[in-house]
Amino acid sequence: MTQSYASERETTEGKVFTVTGGDWDQVVSGIDPLTDERIVVNMGPQHPSTHGVLRLVLELEGETVTEARPVIGYLHTGIEKSIEYRNWVQGSTFVTRMDYLAPMHNELGYALAVEKLLGIEEQITERATTIRVLMTELNRISSHLVWLATTGMELGAISMMLYGFREREYILDIFEEASGLRMNHAYIRPGGLAQDIPNSVVTKTRDFLKYLPKKLKEYEDMLSGQPIWHERTKGVAVLDVTGCMALGITGPVLRAAGLGWDLRKTMPYCGLETYEFDVPTATTADVWGRYQVRLAEIRESMKIVEQALDRLRPGPVVIADKKIAWPAQLAIGVDGMGNSLEHVAKIMGQSMESLIHHFKLVTEGFRVPAGQVYVSIEGPRGELGVHAVSDGGTRPYRVHYREPSFVNLQAIPAMAEGALLADVIAGGASLDPVMGGCDR
Repeated sequence: MTQSYASERETTEGKVFTVTGGDWDQVVSGIDPLTDERIVVNMGPQHPSTHGVLRLVLELEGETVTEARPVIGYLHTGIEKSIEYRNWVQGSTFVTRMDYLAPMHNELGYALAVEKLLGIEEQITERATTIRVLMTELNRISSHLVWLATTGMELGAISMMLYGFREREYILDIFEEASGLRMNHAYIRPGGLAQDIPNSVVTKTRDFLKYLPKKLKEYEDMLSGQPIWHERTKGVAVLDVTGCMALGITGPVLRAAGLGWDLRKTMPYCGLETYEFDVPTATTADVWGRYQVRLAEIRESMKIVEQALDRLRPGPVVIADKKIAWPAQLAIGVDGMGNSLEHVAKIMGQSMESLIHHFKLVTEGFRVPAGQVYVSIEGPRGELGVHAVSDGGTRPYRVHYREPSFVNLQAIPAMAEGALLADVIAGGASLDPVMGGCDR
């Protein structure tokens, strides 16, 4: 078969390539529309049931899928490359936007990697670590609620879409109270947190823990007992442990196949080995099992959140090392824009040396010793890994994420081929892919 390449032309700016639909011409070549019963269709990238801008090239015989090809890259954010042009702290504002349903996890993985390069893991304060656990577990709950909402809608349970997003709003309100933003927070940063949480966050979170259990019971009453839900999920998109291991699939999809692999237990971080919680599993390895596992995970995360609230003690939320931490805590002025006069006075009133150091820290950033690390945490979709490389400067030399959405998408052909077209939607949704993570 002749290898086809993207066409190119020379311009004053350099060589420009024209990229088209990949191997589409090869896929449809040889199909006679009058005599061949095969049909090749595009599902996406605008299809509402592909969880974002995902394109699936499907070859069909009647209603049966004979070949499925996922096509990604439509978001083309270039986040990992952009980080190389900012200092280490500014990197937090980029990574938070990747998997936009799990911004706190993106930030935590990045912060842990930078802290490991700096060799300051032991200096992170107890309060900062506890708040990190609190925020990431709340984020896990909100992410699973979105999965429940969108998957419900895609399988016909439209009410679930409304209810899932309603409960997620509660968590976004808590995030806004803590960080000032509902999404893309840049709240968890190398060395600690951007700022401490107010007491209102604790109150709101405790109220939420009382509110959510009865709502989860309502969801189960609405979905679990429905014969249509059973038909659309049981025995659909089966992927056993062997298949998961071969493809590198992690998270709820792997646990629904019976393997209780959860990095919070197997390779703990942030002191999670001291928290009491279980790792839910199922044995069905299908959409139903993934639904059951995610519901159970919400309940387990609620346990961790409650324990984190009980452990909160007064104290600093950034490390004491002034070469990394800013000299004064951030405080907003009365106009809601810029720093308060007290904040400015504290910096300006100390010494000229302190002021110069603060200026360099904010504009240039701190230096990170040369080296490379890999740090992994348990995101809502599976193992979220960060490979960070430093050349000894104030900017990352390279930051690369092992993004679970990207890896898990490999499972779509394995689950879809040989199944019905309608089951492609159920199977793809059960992976819970977030395209912001894939196209980082």
